[in-house]
Amino acid sequence: MSEESQSEGWESKRENVVQILESIANDTNTPRNIRRVAKAASDALFDEKYPPAIRAANAIEMIEEIINDPNMPVFTRTQFWMAISILEVIRSMGKDT
Repeated sequence: MSEESQSEGWESKRENVVQILESIANDTNTPRNIRRVAKAASDALFDEKYPPAIRAANAIEMIEEIINDPNMPVFTRTQFWMAISILEVIRSMGKDT
């Protein structure tokens, strides 16, 4: 895969994850601590200091710390798992380089 097409793939996947995380962060039915983690994970994906694979790994780590919170709504947990699955693909794309 060329670097340009890989970059396009990373960008589109990042946008998908950011949409999911922003919907969690803006959901007032979700506890505030969970919304903060969603926002922080989304922000981590734009941290230019790191390559995409590291950004994805950082976001996954943040989400995994809160994923078993008993106060988390079931739908929110499902959204987090969807985000993690996309982030895992981004992380594995970085291993190919």
